[in-house]
Amino acid sequence: MTSNARAPRRGAGRALELAAQAFAMMGGAVLVAMIGMSMTSIVGRTVIGRPLQGDTELVQFGVAIGISAFLPWCQMRRGNIIVDFFTTGLPARVQAALDAFGALLLALVLAIVAWRAAYGAHAVWASGEIAMFSRVPVWIAYAAIVPPLAVTALAGLYTAWESWRAALGRRPE
Repeated sequence: MTSNARAPRRGAGRALELAAQAFAMMGGAVLVAMIGMSMTSIVGRTVIGRPLQGDTELVQFGVAIGISAFLPWCQMRRGNIIVDFFTTGLPARVQAALDAFGALLLALVLAIVAWRAAYGAHAVWASGEIAMFSRVPVWIAYAAIVPPLAVTALAGLYTAWESWRAALGRRPE
């Protein structure tokens, strides 16, 4: 497993890190808003006997958006769960090569998920699908997760490149 301790990134790595950080902040804001909406709905249900219309649908949309927004930051910080039980005794360069492979695999999967989410956003937009209770167009939630998923794929490529350089014994750039 590659250590989180590293030199500050420059160039494309720094740009990806800033984008990832911005997405994480936005994701946090969305989740805080979902907490506020849930609390308002609970109070409304308790005090006036009526929750907010469509609160469950909106929380589902918000949580999907918030979680996807955290993924780029998690990848850039190498915070994803890695099962390294079998690789702990391997040389650092071999571990770095395995990290590079894992990051490439993540990049591939997230690129496919981003593509399919974009396709899904277009499909539900074309069909005019709206959420039953909140009456919010469903395509908005799909479209909102595409950018952070795409940035996560790019972050996977970048961290794979960093790990590959480490596997070759080169210093980070």
